[in-house]
Amino acid sequence: MATHKKSILTKFYIVAGFMTLILFAVIFRVVNIQYFQGEKYKKLSTELTVKQFTISANKGNVYAADGNLLATSMSKYTIRMDVVAVDGNVFEKNIAALSKELSKMLGRSASYYQNKLRNAKKRKNRYLLIARNVGYNDYVKMKSFPIFNLGVYQGGFIAEHKTVRAHPIGKIAERTIGYDDFRGEAGIEGAFADFMQGEDGLRWKQKIAKNQWKPISDVNEKEPIDGHDIITTIDVNIQDITHHALLRQLEYFEADHGCAVVMETATGEIKAISNLGRTPKDKNKYYEARNYAVWESHEPGSTFKLASLMAALDDKVIDTATVVDTEKGRIYIHNRKVEDSRRGGYGKISAARVFEVSSNVGIVKLIKKHYDHQPEKFIDKLEKYGFTEPIGFQIKGEGRPYIPKPSDKAWSKISLEWMSWGYGISVTPMQTLMFYNAVANDGVMVKPRFVKELRREDKAEKVFETEVVNSRIASKETLKKIRKVMENVVIKGTADNIYSSNFSMAGKTGTAKKYIPRTKNAKGEWEGGYYSTKRYVASFAGFFPADNPKYSCIVVVHDPNKKKGYYGATVAAPIFKEIAQKIYTTTPVDNQSVDDEVEFAAINNQYKKYNKIINKEYEKVPNVKGMNGMDAVSMLENIGLKVKFSGVGKVKAQSIKKGEKLVKGSTIILKLS
Repeated sequence: MATHKKSILTKFYIVAGFMTLILFAVIFRVVNIQYFQGEKYKKLSTELTVKQFTISANKGNVYAADGNLLATSMSKYTIRMDVVAVDGNVFEKNIAALSKELSKMLGRSASYYQNKLRNAKKRKNRYLLIARNVGYNDYVKMKSFPIFNLGVYQGGFIAEHKTVRAHPIGKIAERTIGYDDFRGEAGIEGAFADFMQGEDGLRWKQKIAKNQWKPISDVNEKEPIDGHDIITTIDVNIQDITHHALLRQLEYFEADHGCAVVMETATGEIKAISNLGRTPKDKNKYYEARNYAVWESHEPGSTFKLASLMAALDDKVIDTATVVDTEKGRIYIHNRKVEDSRRGGYGKISAARVFEVSSNVGIVKLIKKHYDHQPEKFIDKLEKYGFTEPIGFQIKGEGRPYIPKPSDKAWSKISLEWMSWGYGISVTPMQTLMFYNAVANDGVMVKPRFVKELRREDKAEKVFETEVVNSRIASKETLKKIRKVMENVVIKGTADNIYSSNFSMAGKTGTAKKYIPRTKNAKGEWEGGYYSTKRYVASFAGFFPADNPKYSCIVVVHDPNKKKGYYGATVAAPIFKEIAQKIYTTTPVDNQSVDDEVEFAAINNQYKKYNKIINKEYEKVPNVKGMNGMDAVSMLENIGLKVKFSGVGKVKAQSIKKGEKLVKGSTIILKLS
């Protein structure tokens, strides 16, 4: 019995000791938490219920050269209400007035908002959605509404701020203006993102439910500081002209994509840049898909003949009067065919005329004769003209050019000759424009630029001056001759369809077959590796006015519908003309006075008349007597006829009489005066 009692007592002491130990452990833990780790857990508790949120700063604005906004940050607010925070008497007294004000601003009936607020009060909703995407002015008004004017704690007014990027002129030049967001960096905004970013602010918020936070006060702990501004070179008027001129032609010719750029000759300032491609969902609509003018390196075709002709003239191996035998419009270089667009060729013509009528045979023969034994000399000229290296823009994404050299593995026996008429090489539209602009600018090559100033608090922090790339690309004598033949292209050459007696233009047409790369299809079969006879690149590059150039311009259109037209003269040149004529009549050009409204109407009507002619659907053969030869050829080819012609100038006779039934594929012979 005594032994049993002793055992019980032992067990009791063990349990008591164990409990004592637990008690001491609990006391130690409480003391430790209370006095030694109190601040840590207090902080943790606060973090779970109160949190500091970042308020994004507004990015700087992007302005056009004339001060028009191109991109800006706009404040948008989501308005919510903590109905629980509002005193019952205050709620009942003011709910009708609040509902009435919400109805006026947001559009629904006052009774709708009364019911919504009462139901929220019954459910004790602390995060009731009132409206999304409220502008700043409406946000300020809403703060003064009944109940809301009592603030966060008594009025339950919760405003969640966000900043969105807006383009006041819409989608025009959107790709060049650019962005710096989830899509990455692009254009001006991407290039100057660091400068345009402001300094973020801070604001305390309290957790009221799962993933729901409301501001503790109406005052930020730290106010955000807006970013700094960019002043671009863009002229909104010229940009609008360029965009719509390009868009109309792309839509009519059902082209895949295209670009048009206008550059101020003396300064290199880009006054307009439009890049339009088909939308993924609707092939009949276009948007700023990519900055094709800067990014897309491609075979230029005949616009490159300017570089070939100028190199030969400047080296004095030829003169504009040098006679070239174009033979019958077809020659073979190492078994590769070079062919003129005019069947039968042009016979014996001057080097100037080779350029004016864009004879492939003529330019190839000239370059082959004088540079075949020393191709490096020709390549050196191209380097001088800015074709061998990227320009180095203020914005990112520039395409790389490709000019083969004799030392390259890819160099072949025909590389030089193919290069002379714009094949076997790759350059961007901006490179071509920079070169043409140098010709217009008396041989001074300036770098194209998109930004004039960086401004911080209305003060210019950095000004971008005109940057000279090459002070003299050719002799004055060469440039004088080149500018004259470029003017003749419009007067009596491949672009005579855009000639106007009211203002002068100079330039060069380009029509290039697209190369289809050799690739494997889904079946594993090789296909491609040839130049397409269905897909073309139509282009025109030049400047205006011809005698005293103020602007240079390039237009490039990819994959126009061949049935409607594909020549540079037909597709791209009219875009150039529309841009030039509208800039001429709406923008002061030096001391030029353009105040004759009748004259402007005549110019515009002339353009519309030509455009109407080429776009008309025909069932019968039209009368082309009296038309410019190139106009007639373009129009007849567009309606499905094969054209042969002789002579130069206007049409004086046609083999198929007007009014006869149109049979597509038939051959019509024109005699020109």
